[in-house]
Amino acid sequence: MAAPTPTYSTGDRLKDKVCIVTGAASGLGRAISLAYASQGARLVVCADLKPTPKSEFEAEDAGTPTHEVICRRHGANRGLFVRTNVTKADEVEELVQRAVMVGGRLDVMVNNAGIGGTENHGMVHDMAEETWDNVMAINSKSVFLGCKYACAQFMKQEPHPSGHKGWIVNTSSIMGLVGQMVYGAAYCASKGAVTLLTKQIAVEYAKHKVHCNAVCPGHLRTPMTQDQFQDREMRTAISALTPWGDEWGSARDVAQAYVYLASDDATYVTGVALPVDGGYCAQ
Repeated sequence: MAAPTPTYSTGDRLKDKVCIVTGAASGLGRAISLAYASQGARLVVCADLKPTPKSEFEAEDAGTPTHEVICRRHGANRGLFVRTNVTKADEVEELVQRAVMVGGRLDVMVNNAGIGGTENHGMVHDMAEETWDNVMAINSKSVFLGCKYACAQFMKQEPHPSGHKGWIVNTSSIMGLVGQMVYGAAYCASKGAVTLLTKQIAVEYAKHKVHCNAVCPGHLRTPMTQDQFQDREMRTAISALTPWGDEWGSARDVAQAYVYLASDDATYVTGVALPVDGGYCAQ
């Protein structure tokens, strides 16, 4: 079941900002990157293990790397791909350095790369230690590393013309707010860590005018959840838990929240874990 081709509103809410988005090849990271470019970002650095997107619900440009779509739509040199393993400190540090080398500075860091909660890892007493470590490394440690090296750059550069030094937006999850996922202890814990890390960084760096917020997506139609969405029984069960019902959100829907949190519209916003979930967490 194909979703409508996504469109991204154009504007200047991120005019001239240099942005990094991890996990940018597919799904939500791809949508964030395209939305940022549409809102005037001067450079969107698309970080992932490989540039080629996974199978997409959206047909448009499905086989074209995100940074190439950005350059074609918005002009040469507006998008850049950097191969990055976000669990490796040296690679994340190099990612930030590349953004600064090409763009002159770093304004926005989106720590989005992660693995989903669709796998059955069993109950805690049956879970392999290696499984726990892997989920925590990809979903939590990577966010710590992204925040660490972004903040280091923010602290040594001149403020943005707005007077603020930088914006961090982390991808958490509704499962980082509530523990209602069957056999999902590792995933929930990893996203809960992202939520609290976000709040702590917001407090520590507020005096330096660095924003740190998180988005907590609900159930979305992305390559990561494609099997869930196409399984009628599972889709019905999940939809029954969401007040918005069977109309799952798209990556584009959620990407708009990332635009807001990286823009001057969110001048007085920091430390927020924002659910974009069709009302799931309102119950």
